[in-house]
Amino acid sequence: MTDYNCSLAELIINACAEAWRDDGELMATGIGPLPRLGASLAKVSFNPLLQLTDGETYYADAPVPPGKRHAEPVYEGYANYDRVFSTLWGGRRHSMVSPVQLDRFGQANISTIGDRAAPKVAMLGARGFPGNSICHPNSFFIPNHSTRSLVANEVDFVCMAGYNPDRYMNGKPPKGLDLRIIVSDLCVMDFNGPEKGIRVVSLHPGVSFEQVQENTGFELSKASDTLPLTPAPSEAHMALLETLDPNNVRASVLKDNPPAIRD
Repeated sequence: MTDYNCSLAELIINACAEAWRDDGELMATGIGPLPRLGASLAKVSFNPLLQLTDGETYYADAPVPPGKRHAEPVYEGYANYDRVFSTLWGGRRHSMVSPVQLDRFGQANISTIGDRAAPKVAMLGARGFPGNSICHPNSFFIPNHSTRSLVANEVDFVCMAGYNPDRYMNGKPPKGLDLRIIVSDLCVMDFNGPEKGIRVVSLHPGVSFEQVQENTGFELSKASDTLPLTPAPSEAHMALLETLDPNNVRASVLKDNPPAIRD
């Protein structure tokens, strides 16, 4: 076995960062510590034009680490509701979200599990998902890749629009619908399969396509006959992560965060 010299969380952060590689100047929003660190890594490495907020009400000149603050950020501007939502509705935002359920169409659920009238679990509600999904690009992080999160049928409650022709108004997809990548704890996927279907782009070390398919409720395609390994962060990116995450929040996010290894 060859050591990848990074943890699974660090491999995932590096993969999440790729979502924003070619975006240029827009607002990057990573929901949760690993997507947030992915957006931060993208900004300080290959896309310095990205706009990041401090998670509260300001745009900062550099990514603000998750957890305890060791120094006050240098603020570049005020990120009030008007500015944020003008950016969002204008399509100048790319978010990475972590839904509880995702189906083969990319429809996401963060609201209820089970029958809507008598749900087994009630969660956040749809919140901004309906509008966000038709106004700007979206990607996904699935921390526990299983048939419970990537479901066989339609999600229990559709909070986010996807590539489902049966739900299109007037037979056409929403103009702003743009689903990019899915990063999970097993692989990286995108929506460039047949008819916008989900396909596997790369496998994390030690994971097979068969294992990914077994843990997915719908049929997947492959981006290539021989799927590559998900790239490990470079030494430079690993050094940047020490600065971006001085509290080492990344180490405690996943239930199991082993070293990323290669057969």
